[in-house]
Amino acid sequence: MNTNKKYIIQIPKNINVLYCNKKKIVTFVGLLQKKSLKLEVKILLLPSTNSIIITNLQFNKTSNSNLKNIKSIQGTTAAKIKQIIIEISYTLYHKLNFVGLGYRVFPLENFNNQIYFKLGFSHLIYFKIPNSVNTFCKRFTKLFIYGNSSLSDIMKTASLIQHCKKPEPYKGKGIIHEGEKILLKKGKKI
Repeated sequence: MNTNKKYIIQIPKNINVLYCNKKKIVTFVGLLQKKSLKLEVKILLLPSTNSIIITNLQFNKTSNSNLKNIKSIQGTTAAKIKQIIIEISYTLYHKLNFVGLGYRVFPLENFNNQIYFKLGFSHLIYFKIPNSVNTFCKRFTKLFIYGNSSLSDIMKTASLIQHCKKPEPYKGKGIIHEGEKILLKKGKKI
């Protein structure tokens, strides 16, 4: 059994871990929600140190070709468990900036899960927000996407919104993720 440091995960005290070896499922219960993960390798729960060790033992006997992939399966399982711990402990958010003259975002007043954009086109662009995430507009040029769902849902919604008006490389106008750097090209010189 490999007990490398990266395969040992500390569990916060406010999270409960339920493990079923027969069904190959581990469930994490946090303050905000609970999430489950189907396992491909066995894990050891250590209640005394409040940690999980991800072993290199598989549930089923496998061929020699699959034994080569065991380290990648171990690493993937460790990454998924760490991600689940973050998702059930905190409210995740992502911020989008609307850069450009007249680029604005507005919530639709009659519908809670719809927003519309003014992005320099001759028409408005309407966008339906998935039920798993929420939005909040601040100063009509900043959009916060947040929720207790998975980080992938929040980032997917942010990338779909950015796809409405990607930043252009000459002036940097468009919808920009928080912390994103735009490399500007030089224009033509006359």
